[in-house]
Amino acid sequence: MQTMMKQRAPAAAGKQAQALPRVAPKIGRARSIVLAQAAPATAKVDKPAISRDLVDKCINAIRFLAIDAVNKSKSGHPGMPMGCAPMGYLLWNEVMKYNPKNPDWFNRDRFVLSAGHGSMFQYAMLHLTGYDSVPLNEVKQFRQWGSLTPGHPENFVTPGVEVTTGPLGQGICNAVGLAVAEAHLAARFNKPDCKPIVDHYTYCILGDGCMMEGISNEACSLAGHWGLGKLIALYDDNKISIDGHTDISFTEDVAKRYEALGWHVIHVINGNTDIDGLRAAITQAKAVKDKPTLIKVSTLIGYGSPNKADTHDVHGAPLGPEETAATRKNLGWEYPEFEVPQDVYDVFRAAIQRGEASEKEWKQTCEEYKAKYPTEWAEFESLTSGKLPENWANALPTFKPEDKQLATRQHSQTMINALAPVLPGLIGGSADLAPSNLTLMKISGDFQKGSYAERNVRFGVREHAMGAICNGIALHKSGLIPYCATFYIFTDYMRNAMRMSALSEAGVIYVMTHDSIGLGEDGPTHQPVEHLASFRAMPSMMMMRPAGGNETAGAYKVAVENRKRPTTIALSRQNMPNLPGTSVEGVAKGAYVIRDAAGTPDVILMGTGSELQLCAEAADILEKEGKKVRIVSFPCWELFEEQSAEYKESVLPRSVEARVSVEAATSFGWAKYLGFKGKHVGIDDFGASAPAPVLYEKYGITTPKVVEAAKAVMA
Repeated sequence: MQTMMKQRAPAAAGKQAQALPRVAPKIGRARSIVLAQAAPATAKVDKPAISRDLVDKCINAIRFLAIDAVNKSKSGHPGMPMGCAPMGYLLWNEVMKYNPKNPDWFNRDRFVLSAGHGSMFQYAMLHLTGYDSVPLNEVKQFRQWGSLTPGHPENFVTPGVEVTTGPLGQGICNAVGLAVAEAHLAARFNKPDCKPIVDHYTYCILGDGCMMEGISNEACSLAGHWGLGKLIALYDDNKISIDGHTDISFTEDVAKRYEALGWHVIHVINGNTDIDGLRAAITQAKAVKDKPTLIKVSTLIGYGSPNKADTHDVHGAPLGPEETAATRKNLGWEYPEFEVPQDVYDVFRAAIQRGEASEKEWKQTCEEYKAKYPTEWAEFESLTSGKLPENWANALPTFKPEDKQLATRQHSQTMINALAPVLPGLIGGSADLAPSNLTLMKISGDFQKGSYAERNVRFGVREHAMGAICNGIALHKSGLIPYCATFYIFTDYMRNAMRMSALSEAGVIYVMTHDSIGLGEDGPTHQPVEHLASFRAMPSMMMMRPAGGNETAGAYKVAVENRKRPTTIALSRQNMPNLPGTSVEGVAKGAYVIRDAAGTPDVILMGTGSELQLCAEAADILEKEGKKVRIVSFPCWELFEEQSAEYKESVLPRSVEARVSVEAATSFGWAKYLGFKGKHVGIDDFGASAPAPVLYEKYGITTPKVVEAAKAVMA
């Protein structure tokens, strides 16, 4: 059945509708018809006991905090907060469950501003509702050095901000991840004879730019497939982007697309003034339990501005003094810059008392749950504390040189299945490559609609969304440890999500197999020759390339321990030996000596992954010729750089200038460790299609070439 949230009559908006006649024509141009299921007869809409005039006053307070802050900073995006202010009022004052005095309360509703350029919208809401992180002086310091109100929302800067947003589309995907975490934990821990201890919604505001980015479609396709009924996305349909009106490039029917993706879709035709329609839409969305909901809210960007509303001029630039004065007059806002009337504060600050009461009630529910289900409660409490179980790392196996040679992707499978029973928060999967990435947990089934308690996640061929969803799972702050996998080359599709992991302190584990030209016949489109250098250049990303079973175990140990820092583990397709001297402990230092000669070495051979064995074979030959050789395994440059100067000198003494690096990848970056005399044995080309041994031979990544390079640098 088709349902429509009716447009509020212009008269209901009072002076605003009369002073801004452009509102009606804009709304009249809305392209989409509402596509939605009818609200169930039991759905009830509760209206607050405050006057409409005070509601409008609260909404305008949001607008003018944003306007004034952007003006003061001479930078920012006022148009989105001005248009979305009614949504903000409803979400923070009537809908969402949260405690401003405890931003990390576990059972809070999560909010994501996917349209992160409109960050002053979120800061206005945090300030008005009483978050200590955003007092008025921080609003006044918007976008300034050291402030808690940066240009885009940063979860590691501002308490109350759940995820870092900025690159369009990332936020809605994070919201999907947050909803996945809620659904998974609710299925695992809630009991039919006890009030739920996991029971919260994820709300997201996204804009036209988010809708255009392909990543949002990937993630929302999964959200529809999974039936994430506690995910509610409000689409700010203002039809403006930086280039101008979106009809120059974006004319699809978004509502129909989302209906096809399996979402429940509602259209609020007049998001500028129709508070009752917005309220009813959210009530209807919460009544639908088996689908995520998209509420398309048609708004006027820069609502209230007489000359800039409905233009790209208000999208990414301050209104300026003259237009700000005109907007104050147009909306009847008689207060000076940054002044918020006390009655507005009184309305919004009621959230503090509500939040404390909600948290108190939840804690009582937890006590009742604990009495009935002490075992489950102990696991829930342990998990959500964020602390790793004691002695968990003891589950990681170690290997001897005589053990069977395996590819590190196979060792990775061993590690995942060794950790799954001892790390109840481990959850993840692959982008349609599980049989090749070897990422399935044998103790679990698939996370699907109706089986949310399972821990194997099937992402399909959606690498970019996979990374962003995992960021959301990690930033749910519930002790879940997400991992995701694909071929290493396809990090090209998900790089921005991986960068966001590093930026926003999301400890996702990226399991990347087929790490070099060693994958062979698939050819250069699948051979990641420059990717190691690329991720080594990324701040806060730990780039691991382990050699053998012990180093793979060490890579997982480091990755699990670092809950605020992501790890990329590059894993081989081809087999390699478990070389003597490799160890779990050595990996934690980033680089370490696995084989040495008495006295000062004549040459240092450095290798990673499958090429470390070439260093060992070359050392055998050189030692027979009387040379003193040191072999250094270099699984993680970042960890090595964090060691003391004394340790780094002990591994790579400056007195030894004869150095060779061996890696089936580009030479870029190795100069830092090679110095002026050193040589790199690798590939500065895209590769080719042929069996792996042929490629290694043709590109000169062989033991004889390592020996040749060593002799050259020693000469």
